[in-house]
Amino acid sequence: MIDKIKALLEEVGQLTAANAEELEALRIKYLSKKGAISQLMNDFRNVPAEHKREVGIYINELKEKTQQKINELKESFENQQTSYNDIDLTRTAYPIELGTRHPLSLVKKEICDIFGRLGFSIAEGPEVEDDWHVFSSLNFAEDHPARDMQDTFFIQHAPDVLLRTHTSSVQTRVMEKQQPPIRIICPGRVYRNEAISYRAHCFFHQVEGLYIDKNVSFADLKQALLFFAKEMFGADTKIRLRPSYFPFTEPSAEMDISCNICGGKGCAFCKHTGWVEILGCGMVDPNVLENCGIDSQIYSGYALGMGIERITNLKYRVKDLRMFSENDIRFLEEFESAN
Repeated sequence: MIDKIKALLEEVGQLTAANAEELEALRIKYLSKKGAISQLMNDFRNVPAEHKREVGIYINELKEKTQQKINELKESFENQQTSYNDIDLTRTAYPIELGTRHPLSLVKKEICDIFGRLGFSIAEGPEVEDDWHVFSSLNFAEDHPARDMQDTFFIQHAPDVLLRTHTSSVQTRVMEKQQPPIRIICPGRVYRNEAISYRAHCFFHQVEGLYIDKNVSFADLKQALLFFAKEMFGADTKIRLRPSYFPFTEPSAEMDISCNICGGKGCAFCKHTGWVEILGCGMVDPNVLENCGIDSQIYSGYALGMGIERITNLKYRVKDLRMFSENDIRFLEEFESAN
C-alpha cells in the first residue's frame, strides 16, 4: 500500500491543467468522496496494526500535497484568466470619451474659488437636521410660515427632525463651536416642499456665506458682494441692494445684478427691468449671535446666501430648472468646454 501511495505522490507532483474543466476533473479524481485518496482511506482499515502509523503518515502527506497542487493550479489559472480579461479585443481603437462635470458642480466650484480669494473657508454640515439649528437659533418665530408642513419636510415620527431648508444650519453649528473671527461659506443641498416645475424643485443647492469679527459693517458686505458679482459675471457687472426682511439678519437686503443678456437695457429675461435678483444678504441679527454663544456687544457680522441653480441659469442661460437633475447626456455634453 505504501508503494501505491508513493506512486500517487509522484503522479500528483506532475499534475497540469489547461483550463477550469481539467482542473475540476483532477480534483474529482483525487479529492472527491469516490476519489483515489478516499479509496486509500477505506483500505486503511485493512492495514495491520503495526503498520497503521507509517501508512497514515503517507496518506496525510498525499492528501496535503494533492490539495496544495490543486490550489496552485487554480491560482495560476485564475491569474492567467485575469491577464486575458484585461485585454478586450472587441473594444474600439478610438480613445474612450471622458465625461464632463455637472454644471452645478462647475458653478459651485467657481463660487467657492471666488470667496476663497477673500479668505473664506468651506464648512459643511448634515442634510438631516433639527429644529434648533434650522429655525430656532436663527431667530425664526414659533409660528413662522417656514415651519409649516407646506414648506418643510419633517420626519413623521420625530417632529423635531427635518430636512434642512437652507445651509444656514451649518453656520449655526460653526458659531456654536468656534469663536470669531469666522469667515466661512457653506455649500450644500437643501430641501423645500414645493411643486416641481421649470422654476422650482423640491431640492436645490445653496451657497451661504458668514463673516463675523470685530467692527464688521454693511460696507464690508457690499464690497464683498461687488467683488463676487464682477468675478462671476464680468467686470462690467453692476449691483444694487434693495431692503428686504430675513429673521436672521438686520438690516436685510436682496441683491440684484445688471442683466448680462441685455446689458441692463431691459429684455424678456430680466422682465424689462435691466436687473436680475441673485441672492439675499444682511447683517447678522444680534439674537442669532447670542443664541450661538457669541457676544453681540463685541462682535458683528454679515451673512449672504444664493441658490446655485439660479447662478447657473444666469451664467449658462438654462431655462428649465429640472434639466439639472434629469441626467440627460445631451444636456450635460453641452458643458464640455466649461470643464
